[in-house]
Amino acid sequence: MPKILLVDDAAFMRMRCAKLLTENGYEVAEAENGAEAVAKYGELKPDLVLMDITMPVMDGIQAVREIKGGDPAAKVVMVSALGQQTMVMEAIKAGAKDFVVKPFQPDKILDTVKRHAG
Repeated sequence: MPKILLVDDAAFMRMRCAKLLTENGYEVAEAENGAEAVAKYGELKPDLVLMDITMPVMDGIQAVREIKGGDPAAKVVMVSALGQQTMVMEAIKAGAKDFVVKPFQPDKILDTVKRHAG
């Protein structure tokens, strides 16, 4: 069962996404900021990270850099609001594999997760 680390500072977003992924056979862990994501990544070694860009403590771009620095094979998909194209491009340069736009469509999230985590 693929393990997904869900990173978002909005609890309701994590809840909605976790429910969707769990119902579709994924194991889900959560983090509410980039610093927590980096720590949990090292602990859990998930198959995929779904990472929000704008968060307190450490943003998603910095978190991608740190995760990829520790594990170059890490798979990270960014979750961005509309209008964050510049930050998305920066995240891709930092090593993110893909991105999905909020508010997300459930089938778009599932397709993306399936493509990157199996």
